[in-house]
Amino acid sequence: MRMCSIASGSSGNCIYVGSDDTHLLVDTGISKKRIEEGLKKLEIRGDELDGILITHEHSDHIQGLGVFSRKYEIPVYATPGTIEGILSYSGLGRMPEGLLRPIHTDEPFALGDVTVNPFAISHDAKEPAGYRLECGGKSVAVATDLGKYDAYTVEHLKNLDAVLLEANHDIHMLEVGGYPYYLKQRILGDKGHLSNELSGRLLCDILHDNLKHIVLGHLSKENNYAKLAYETVKLEVTLADNDYRGEDLDMFVASRDTVSDIIMV
Repeated sequence: MRMCSIASGSSGNCIYVGSDDTHLLVDTGISKKRIEEGLKKLEIRGDELDGILITHEHSDHIQGLGVFSRKYEIPVYATPGTIEGILSYSGLGRMPEGLLRPIHTDEPFALGDVTVNPFAISHDAKEPAGYRLECGGKSVAVATDLGKYDAYTVEHLKNLDAVLLEANHDIHMLEVGGYPYYLKQRILGDKGHLSNELSGRLLCDILHDNLKHIVLGHLSKENNYAKLAYETVKLEVTLADNDYRGEDLDMFVASRDTVSDIIMV
């Protein structure tokens, strides 16, 4: 399997996950042009995609969906609540008829040789989901836009070979920054976003010897920066009561502007 962050951040998200025979996107929150440029690095054309998985209907996850879908007519998979949100989002324009395919959390389905397992996440959207994808005995997951996590979340992120995990904000930067009070409370709430510290603690709960690739994603442009997220998560792992040290992790921070290296598992 391969995984690559085409873009990840509070302004736009698009992740590629695939095998030799099946090519998928998780979210299309950037322009069609940027998606195509990212796919070109992977030597994949837009018309070679087998599906688009949408986590939820917020603009930083779907703003490129309308234009991209109209050009390539790729099936779009999302929960019924997310489909409702997509159809009510005026900025997308017309969605091609028949492309929106409803799926349900905890009901795995196959796209080519990849098994997709959607799982529920806690976020202020209609019916948001994260995705665990498996092929040939390997597993990867995309888990962002989490206000909180629990044993259910951890169970869906166990025994992975690679994970893209949210590290959205530094709590102090958010608290002293210029966001209005209501927005700070939204981000810090149970249906908001994971802080760097919580990201590190969640990572501690899912670490095992075969988790070789960790990507920190969905960083806030205003309330975080890459080095801070990386060092905070690393410190949480080092301080935890486990057999792992932060400096031993194969971990990097996904960029909002540039395509990441390709992870192979």
